[in-house]
Amino acid sequence: MAVTRISALTRPLGYPTPPPQCILRENPSGESHLSNPGGQWLPGASVNPAKHCLSENFKRALNDIVIRWRDEGDGDAPVSTMTLEGLRKEVWLVAHALSALDLDRGSAIAIDMPMNVKSVVIYLAIVLSGHVVVSIADSFAAPEISTRIKISDSKAIFTQDVIIRGDKSLPLYSRIVDAGAPMTIVIPAQGFNIKLRDGDILWHDFLEKVKNFRDIEFVAVDRPVESFTNILFSSGTTGEPKAIPWTHITPLKAAADAWCHMDIRKGDVVAWPTNLGWMMGPWLVYASLLNGASIALYNGSPLGSGFAKFVQDAKVTMLGVIPSIVRAWKGTDCIAGYDWSAIRCFSSTGEASSVDEYLWLMGRACYKPIIEYCGGTEIGGAFVSGSLLQIQSLAAFSTPVMGCSLFILGEDGHPIPHNLPGIGELALGPVMFGASSTLLNASHYDVYFKGMPFWNGKILRRHGDLFERTSRGYYRAHGRADDTMNLGGIKVSSIEIERVCNTVDNSVLETAAIGVPPPEGGPEQLVIAVVFKDSDKPTPDMNQLRISFNSAVQKKINPLFKVSHIVTLPSLPRTATNKVMRRVLRQKFAQLDQNAKL
Repeated sequence: MAVTRISALTRPLGYPTPPPQCILRENPSGESHLSNPGGQWLPGASVNPAKHCLSENFKRALNDIVIRWRDEGDGDAPVSTMTLEGLRKEVWLVAHALSALDLDRGSAIAIDMPMNVKSVVIYLAIVLSGHVVVSIADSFAAPEISTRIKISDSKAIFTQDVIIRGDKSLPLYSRIVDAGAPMTIVIPAQGFNIKLRDGDILWHDFLEKVKNFRDIEFVAVDRPVESFTNILFSSGTTGEPKAIPWTHITPLKAAADAWCHMDIRKGDVVAWPTNLGWMMGPWLVYASLLNGASIALYNGSPLGSGFAKFVQDAKVTMLGVIPSIVRAWKGTDCIAGYDWSAIRCFSSTGEASSVDEYLWLMGRACYKPIIEYCGGTEIGGAFVSGSLLQIQSLAAFSTPVMGCSLFILGEDGHPIPHNLPGIGELALGPVMFGASSTLLNASHYDVYFKGMPFWNGKILRRHGDLFERTSRGYYRAHGRADDTMNLGGIKVSSIEIERVCNTVDNSVLETAAIGVPPPEGGPEQLVIAVVFKDSDKPTPDMNQLRISFNSAVQKKINPLFKVSHIVTLPSLPRTATNKVMRRVLRQKFAQLDQNAKL
């Protein structure tokens, strides 16, 4: 059993108490069947990452600004700010109110609301009080919310009555009710005239019970590093979302990535349009606050000039994007005329990027670099990235992330030598700080390790993306190797979409949902291959069928998804065991001229 030890003299500020027995306890040789062949990090230690997000230290003082925000439509108003002292008091009060609910320590508490100041306060309070955050995206329909609540066994949930987007009011609390959620704390976004279910609580009443504790520090509940701090969800190929717990080490991984690859540090202002329901939401909290930076939050759509002005006025220094947002900016030129000179670098994640679009983006900020960043919910950050210490190549990655090792598998299923170019399924070294070690609703070993090759005596970890290593040593992503698609930065399985589309029209026999990258690069487009029951009968109007598919997918899965094209086929290609060969369809559709054929 190999261990890496640490002495008292080398312990950094904020080191866990009690200290760990060692840095890494590796599994004995030959025990590759264990759920987590990567070993155990910081065994014996206890920590609370929210406590360190709120700490006064050499990186910041109590009067330093830690959150900047603006609501959509308030572009002429000054940027709102909150100091470290103000954030501490808000988080402490919510933590006291949570304690008054008399929940068992370590209870799962969900958040389903936009990423704004209140949701960040709630997130930190849940962690500070020793409970577990359950992350649910505010775009989900009631059935998806219900699934996540049941898998995580959530005991309570925070939400808003509605989501305000411009002049529109989108219902949220009603979806929570339809999902059969447990006790719900409701934050009014549009007045206070809200009809609640029995047992639910308005935000004001929730805090009123502990109003006498407003300025009293809540003593953080340290938890063993291997215990859960956040449960997030990522779609699996079976159609059920994988429930991925983050441990108390994972926030440290997020912060380390940001420090090492984006140089996030004291004085930075970090903006990344996202949601606490996706991993980049919690990532943004920890990447900013643990590194002494300020979070910049825009409560509205990032696709218009209002967001561009916020970036200017908040003096954002690191702006995170996904390619579909950049494409929208370029198409409308909505960011023209705004001063983004404070930006030191961009970062991009979520989907494949386009060289032309990203060269255009760099030009909006005096050609500051774009750090590509690719990982997964189960990683707690990235495994491959760019670096400000290396020459970057647009739409490519220059290095494995600090502490990670990458392997590209050849046609024989074994790693290609690191000094050779090649393309194949990506595998990861098993020893990765902060990566997942268990799943709530599946076998972690079966999902990530079973059937994988060995390298230097260690079994490799499955990821599932197709990656290329170029002759110049850069890495490029080529989408999913399995049947999971990436639509606008959101991973979803083909099976989930097919189950919905198969029931839209009685004439449909079966469908295959395929994510196809456009020839010019960029995020995948959703193409539905359709086989009709009776080829002799007239087929439905294709445009109307596409509209029906869109309506069903947006209602039952995610309102952000869009069916781009429909292709009719006499039958779907299948293996000898009757499995649909979606990879064959993906290759076929990618070769077609989409404007002429799809």
